[in-house]
Amino acid sequence: MARYHFRIVNVFAESTFGGNPLCVFEDATGMDESTMQALARQFNLSETTFLLPSDVADAQVRVFTTGYEMRFAGHPTLGSAHVLRAISGGRDRLTLAFKAGLVPVSAQGDRWTLVAPTAGAPLIRPTGLPDAAVAAMVGLDADDLAASPVWVDTGADQLLVPVKSVEAVRRAAPPSSLLPDWPLSTIGRRCAYVFAFDEAQPDVQQVEARYFFAMHGSGVFEDPGTGSACANLGGWLIANAAPLPARIAVRQGDAIDRPCRLSLEVSPDLAIRVGGRVVEIGRGSIDI
Repeated sequence: MARYHFRIVNVFAESTFGGNPLCVFEDATGMDESTMQALARQFNLSETTFLLPSDVADAQVRVFTTGYEMRFAGHPTLGSAHVLRAISGGRDRLTLAFKAGLVPVSAQGDRWTLVAPTAGAPLIRPTGLPDAAVAAMVGLDADDLAASPVWVDTGADQLLVPVKSVEAVRRAAPPSSLLPDWPLSTIGRRCAYVFAFDEAQPDVQQVEARYFFAMHGSGVFEDPGTGSACANLGGWLIANAAPLPARIAVRQGDAIDRPCRLSLEVSPDLAIRVGGRVVEIGRGSIDI
């Protein structure tokens, strides 16, 4: 029997019980893939991560949802970096190895920032569906759309749905009956990131966003804070020739009482940075 230690952190949190929760296993050496998947189901969070030794980075990170492994994810990156710093000597600059590539991370106190693994122009592809059909999938009308929804990939592909107003973001309510019609990502996920620029905030670029996804074997759920989708928003800005550098504050999670606050920066050299605060709330161990 082996004992594995884990920590629970909240990512993109501005309060103890805000943010997106994550379980991080400090050292998964000797743990096989099926056990990692079983532990992700056991903890039943949107993602669970497992730190492993790496020859090319400060650590290898494997990321599991309750149903499958991901190549990259945003809040697991920041939360894993926070735990790795705590157990390995307190360095504020780290490199993590994911299946999607190497991801540099840096910290100022408990605020961490990642650089998205896809450098340069993002990968963009159409949905293959009428705009009205995609709008209906998230409980909106075609008239609510600010532009055609598209798949964007800066490390993990997701369906981005730009809408005209914050009010439309807040009104989004995907009907479960349409879930079978949702297009699939490259790894077979059904997901949609609905966002709008807040025109009531003229002094700072601010976005309100919600992320909907299909949980393994169940219906439509909402993620509190989605760093990979925030990075894909940066890719969407690049694809739409937005003025650079861009600095955007992103609100997410308020609709489900888990407020998340993310920062997004896109530099003129097309580097995409996503950041937020990480709060540790607990730790423990499990015997297998």
